[in-house]
Amino acid sequence: MKIVFLGTPQIAVASFEYLAAKEDVQVLAVITQPDKPSGRGKKVCTTPICCAASGYGIPVYQPVSIKKDQELIKKLRELSPDFFVTFAFGQILSQEAIDIPKYGCVNLHASLLPKYRGANPIQAAIINGDKKTGISTMLTELGLDSGPVVLQKEIEITENMTSLELMQIISKTSPEFIYESLKKLKDGTIKPVRQNEEDVTLAPKLKKEDGHIDWSEPAEKIHDKIRGMKPWPGTYSFIHGSCVKITESRLNSEENINNANFGEIFGKINNGIKVLTGKGSLIITKLQPACKAEQDAVSWYNGARLQKGEAFEALDSTKALTCECKCESENN
Repeated sequence: MKIVFLGTPQIAVASFEYLAAKEDVQVLAVITQPDKPSGRGKKVCTTPICCAASGYGIPVYQPVSIKKDQELIKKLRELSPDFFVTFAFGQILSQEAIDIPKYGCVNLHASLLPKYRGANPIQAAIINGDKKTGISTMLTELGLDSGPVVLQKEIEITENMTSLELMQIISKTSPEFIYESLKKLKDGTIKPVRQNEEDVTLAPKLKKEDGHIDWSEPAEKIHDKIRGMKPWPGTYSFIHGSCVKITESRLNSEENINNANFGEIFGKINNGIKVLTGKGSLIITKLQPACKAEQDAVSWYNGARLQKGEAFEALDSTKALTCECKCESENN
C-alpha cells in the first residue's frame, strides 16, 4: 500500500513509525505543519512528525496551507498514492487533495464519531465526565469530521484519568488500528458507514480562559475539568489576587452536600487540601503558584500560611484572561 502520511504532534508519531516499518506499506511522503516559535524563548521548533520522518529518508513537506499549495498538490498527484492517512494534521484538506488517493483519505479521529467532532475530542470526553470514549477511522469529506466511519474502538476513561494519559493510550492504540482500516478498505472487506447526523456533538478548540474554575459548580464537574484540561489549557483560580494553577485533584467521596461557601479552603486532608464546591468538596493534591514550579498542595498551604476559612475567589470574567505569571512574561 502506497501512502502519504499527514500529521503534526507527538500523538501521531507512533502511527507513522508503525506504518513506515510495515513491509507491505510504502510511505511516499510526509506532510506536516510549518515550523513555528515555541516556549518562553520563542525558539523555532520543528514538529514531532517532521523529526520522526527525518530518520527514514522520506520527503517531508510543510505547507502553510495545503489547500493553496498547487505545486504540492501536483507532486502528490504524481506520487499516485493508494491512501492519504491523516492524524492530527491541523489543516483542512480541499476536495482537490481528497480526490488524489486511489482508495481515499483515511483520518484517525479520537472519539466515537459522530460524538465530539472538532479540535478537542479527547479533552471534551473527560471534561464532560464520560466513562468511555474511543477512536474512529473515517473517510475524509469536506465537512467537519463528517465522513463515513471505517472502524471504531472503545477506550475506558477511569475516574482520575487526565487528557494527557488518554492521549498516550490513543497514541499506543492507533497504529495497528489505522493499519487494519487500510487493509480492509483495500481488500474490500469492509464498507464504511455513514454517521447519524442526529447524534452529532461538537468539541471546539479550547481557549486559555476556558480553564478558569467556577467553584459554585459540583465537585465532580470541577474535577473533570481539571483532569480534562491537563496539560492544555490548564485550570486556574485566584486567591488574594494571585493566580494559582490547579493541576491535580481527587474527589472527596465522603461529602455530597450543597455548600454556600464554595471556594473555601477547609484545611489539609489525605495528602491534599479540601476545597468546598457548590456541591460536595474537592481534594486538591497538586498546584502551581504564580512564578513557581508545580508542588504538592499541602506544601503550598503550609508555605502560604493560609488559615482555615480562606477561599479561592469567585469566578470573575474580568480576570479570565489575566492568569499569566509576570515572571514568565518578563522572561519571554
